[in-house]
Amino acid sequence: MKTYIKFLVGLFLKSFANIMLIAFSLVIILNLLSELDFFKGMAIKTYFPIFLSILNSPTLIFEMFPFIFLLSTQLFFISLLNNNEISIFKYSGLKNSKILIIISIVSFVLGFLIITLFYNFSSNLKNLYLELKSNYTKDGKYLAVITKNGLWIRDKIEDTTFIINASKIENEFLIDNFITEFNQDYEVIRNIRSEKIDIKNKKWLIYNPTIYTDSNYKENQENEEIIIETNFDYERIQSLFSNLSSLSLFELIKLRDNYKTLNYSTTEVNIHLLKLFLYPIYMVLMTILSGIIMLKIRKYESSTFKISFGLFLSVIIYYINNFSNILGKVEKIPMSLSVLMPLFLLMMINGMMVYKINDE
Repeated sequence: MKTYIKFLVGLFLKSFANIMLIAFSLVIILNLLSELDFFKGMAIKTYFPIFLSILNSPTLIFEMFPFIFLLSTQLFFISLLNNNEISIFKYSGLKNSKILIIISIVSFVLGFLIITLFYNFSSNLKNLYLELKSNYTKDGKYLAVITKNGLWIRDKIEDTTFIINASKIENEFLIDNFITEFNQDYEVIRNIRSEKIDIKNKKWLIYNPTIYTDSNYKENQENEEIIIETNFDYERIQSLFSNLSSLSLFELIKLRDNYKTLNYSTTEVNIHLLKLFLYPIYMVLMTILSGIIMLKIRKYESSTFKISFGLFLSVIIYYINNFSNILGKVEKIPMSLSVLMPLFLLMMINGMMVYKINDE
């Protein structure tokens, strides 16, 4: 490897590490404040909020990586410009475009490592974080998961616990259901089988139930209906599995297959997976954008202005990306377009700005 490549790669990685350290420190502090507020008034050990803050931080850092790459590139070029090394490279025959290509390759490799290693690591920590924190929330009394055998719900109303299994979800109905009802000692009170349950609200309407008890077996009667009270309705069930950041890549693919079996919408999972697969490209585009801007505004000596401009740009990109994702999730635009549109926009901006970059 040529000496100038080693130098540029080393400088970029150093800039990346510095921005990562700053971002991680800020996230830890903000997380800790949030956890302290959550546990206010609870009898817990002092270290527990700190431990939870550390567990949750990698997931938040993952969300910040596009802006970490943008700011890392700015810091990289600020260092080159302050030491007048850009001019030295230019006189030596090294074009600005070549520098951008080198750090773009580094960004792609880092993006790939983030997806394959860091993301899976952060998702495992996030899963542990949610498990530990759920013990201190009201949600701890109920649980819902989707497996290849359908939707499973554990619900508790006062002294009664329900274990519910449904094969499919169609509109606002659970299809092909089996419910087991337990008392506070976890003794079976009754079992209920039904082909269809209306879950529009938290008082479920069970159509044509077949009820089994120890002492009695009751065949379903035509047009007979019973009602059970739960903590779940259709809207709550739809939002149960939105925390995809706690799942690794393999778990996401498995979850998508289970969603298909249940006839559950896979839109949100597909969007999340597509974003992950395109993540290295996104990091490259952010690096190129930041690099081009730094070369275009190199005449301004104030590093504060350059960093402030980068932060302003980060906010705009965040809101454009978030708006596009929302449109995809509510299916106002095709799922793939919601992910690709911000990338196309970045490519267009980079394409227009890269003109005469070697003359800067």
